[in-house]
Amino acid sequence: MGNCSDDVLNLDSLRKSLVREEDTIIFSLIERAKYPVNSPLYDERPGFSGSLFEFFVKESEAVQAKAGRYLSVEENAFFPDNLPPSLLPPRGSQQVLHPRGASININEQILNMYHKKLLPLITSDGDDGNYAITADRDLDCLQALSRRIHLGKFVAEIKFRESPQDYTRAILAQDKDALMKLLTFESVEEMIKKRVEKKAMVFGQDVDLSENDNVGNYKVNPSVVSRLYGEWVIPLTKFVEVEYLLCRLD
Repeated sequence: MGNCSDDVLNLDSLRKSLVREEDTIIFSLIERAKYPVNSPLYDERPGFSGSLFEFFVKESEAVQAKAGRYLSVEENAFFPDNLPPSLLPPRGSQQVLHPRGASININEQILNMYHKKLLPLITSDGDDGNYAITADRDLDCLQALSRRIHLGKFVAEIKFRESPQDYTRAILAQDKDALMKLLTFESVEEMIKKRVEKKAMVFGQDVDLSENDNVGNYKVNPSVVSRLYGEWVIPLTKFVEVEYLLCRLD
């Protein structure tokens, strides 16, 4: 949806995208949970500028940048400085986001949340030495989370276009609390938390042909997925929405 015409910038279309992102996030968490935490991956190493994880992500993002990934405003790099230019030409579609708001990137906060809070909840202790595949699974998780959270820019743009009178006063006053109140619907948030928990139950169960259907055995704890959304994904998405709206009238 990054560079697209106004006729597809609608809340129903965006809601479908957000629901599909739930699937991507849950499956990526299941894949990461196959491996232990593998802490040495994140430690600084001689010969690297930082950790092996940082090296892997920077090199991966450089290749993806050349292939045009970051031509889309939906995509935000974790290490955006000094990315190589795309080998593909820019897309010619109309830009629908406010230019300043489109550049919002909170991946540093997402990365911090992922390492310090989420990883300990989905991985076991230990080190199996599979650092490359672990870093790859980490990047899948992080990019899915980043994409979902930064879609808040589109949510904010749509809501502003639908009811500019409701937001203009708070934007002019730079009132973050008033904007957050306008954007918060607790019943919707509870529905999302319940839905992702149920999805995690379905996607993450072990399936066999015996009478024992392994009820209660999940690859990722469904309550952790619900907590991920309740404590981090939804609040960070709304943070992005507020930051976008604050500069919408610039």
